[in-house]
Amino acid sequence: MEKRELVCVSCPMGCAITVELDDNGQVVSVTGNTCPRGDKYARQECTHPERMVTSSVRVEGGRLPVVPVKTSQPIAKELIFDCMKEINQVVLKAPVKIGDVVIHDVLGTGVDILATNEA
Repeated sequence: MEKRELVCVSCPMGCAITVELDDNGQVVSVTGNTCPRGDKYARQECTHPERMVTSSVRVEGGRLPVVPVKTSQPIAKELIFDCMKEINQVVLKAPVKIGDVVIHDVLGTGVDILATNEA
């Protein structure tokens, strides 16, 4: 049996959560959360952690040299570095609009990289 200690980030409470996992990595119990969001967060964080990725992409001919970008949905935590490699290879041509798809289906995840400002 494995125990993991987490601080919940689902709300401002920041509950100290303890998660017990069996030998197969399945969640047996979650304690310390004060709301159902904490239980959901802890289970996902221990079995399939995901993160939103934010970065910036170079822009040629725009009013700004770079434009901020983000994933349209969270991606698996273990894919973050590969996702950043893909983002770092992109150079956009102006104009860039908020919501433009910068990379479609990054790493075959079904998640797009979107521009979050104009350039």
